Amino acid sequence: MRPALRRRLPNKIIMKKYILFLVPALLLFAACDGIDELGQDPNRATEVNPSLLLTGIEVSAFNEISDGAALASRYLVFTDGIADEQYYGWQRSGFGPYADLRQVSKMIEEAERIGNDNYIALGRFFRAYFFHGLTRTFGDIPYSGALAGETGAAYFPAYDLQEDVYAAILEELEEANSLLGDDKGEIGGDIVYGGDLQKWKKLVNSFRLRVLIDLSAKEGNSRLDVKGQFSRIFNDPATYPIFTSLADQAQLEFFDRDGNRYPNYNNRSLQTAYYMEATFTNLLREREDPRLFVFAEPERRAVENGQPGYQLNFGSYGGLDGGAQLTDNVLTASTQGIGSPVDPRYHSDPVGEPSIAVGYPELMFNLAEAAARGWITADANSFYQKGIRASLEFYGVPNARITTYLNHPKVVFDAGKAVEMILTQKYLAFFFNSGWEPFYNQRRTGFPEFVVGPGTLNNGQIPKRWMYPQEELLYNLDNVSAAINRQFSGNDNVNAVMWLLVEE
Repeated sequence: MRPALRRRLPNKIIMKKYILFLVPALLLFAACDGIDELGQDPNRATEVNPSLLLTGIEVSAFNEISDGAALASRYLVFTDGIADEQYYGWQRSGFGPYADLRQVSKMIEEAERIGNDNYIALGRFFRAYFFHGLTRTFGDIPYSGALAGETGAAYFPAYDLQEDVYAAILEELEEANSLLGDDKGEIGGDIVYGGDLQKWKKLVNSFRLRVLIDLSAKEGNSRLDVKGQFSRIFNDPATYPIFTSLADQAQLEFFDRDGNRYPNYNNRSLQTAYYMEATFTNLLREREDPRLFVFAEPERRAVENGQPGYQLNFGSYGGLDGGAQLTDNVLTASTQGIGSPVDPRYHSDPVGEPSIAVGYPELMFNLAEAAARGWITADANSFYQKGIRASLEFYGVPNARITTYLNHPKVVFDAGKAVEMILTQKYLAFFFNSGWEPFYNQRRTGFPEFVVGPGTLNNGQIPKRWMYPQEELLYNLDNVSAAINRQFSGNDNVNAVMWLLVEE
């Protein structure tokens, strides 16, 4: 099945082949009577060092390379069929991350057994990370009773209000930051930071700023105190350190070994059926953005024309219309040679580039947006430029070229359009990384505008969410129905507006 058409939770691709150590998890909605009477398997470990769990959790959490997110976020166009993500025709998503959360709960349990608070802190972070992804997808979700162990409530958990979930996520991140310490135990099995606790602290607090900027519509919510929380973190780096360079960002690196290669390595569809989308390509061309030469290849018509230097000519690159009919895009690409393919490294390099889960450029743009909104006393333009510079440096653009880019008329910061400019550059920096983050940013702010057209499903609308899993209707009907009734007047649909998006 083509990656773009897989049914999965949109904020990640769960790459099971990476998980080196996996402790069997309880099914979320098991309905087995007399579980305590089952015999214990003497060959199955009931205790395990948390380091053996951390590796798999990191891989599942930080593999944020998603073709579907790239289609929905108008980076790419697919021409081998009607992809639900591109045409906004999706309906339901799944509760897969609850399996990851079971692993996190087991890691916390084992950390408590051996008295290692640092693993508990990492568990708090990953709980926040997975629950954040779930609530952004659906709205209200099971939180407080979802991982209650071998009790009846665990099989049929009630749904917590999205506001309560966000409040709990922020509390878990506060606890994670306070727990982490050099005297709280060593961290093994860490393929992201190698046990560097200071970098973990930076991630915890940088991610917390992502959660807070996600709540920009809730600036008036006194309970959450979004502006105050953001300001306290920014103004107290000794207590709340955040990323200070690209070396700090949370990214998953790949290796040329079985089960550890770049997710799209040898993806034939990416070689032949994916093209750059015009929205994204035009933004890069208008700004003479050198990242275009890193992300894409020239269109076929430019290659066939063969003018000297065409590879570094912005006019040699173009995109297809993500909202057009599938047949129109196929003809445009095949007969006119319009539409740039993605750079070959995305499908031909076994290592590729790291999967960025929470990036340093993103943090800089979050700080710029907070400054522009008046949440912190700082120069929005300074953080805006730092975000751009960091993104270009990540892609190996020389410093002189970066300076030229920063002076481009369409890049020079305009305080009158601050949020739009910041979100546009943030969007450009998210290409093929950070999962569904660019889609959620656009949903939150409207920037940049995503094209719809005659091929767009869902009555030409961009969905606001995903419907709850079918399994919930079968096994947890009372609780999911209560959640749907209180949020959406009984109508579980993709265009419903969740609490997160309602201004206060």
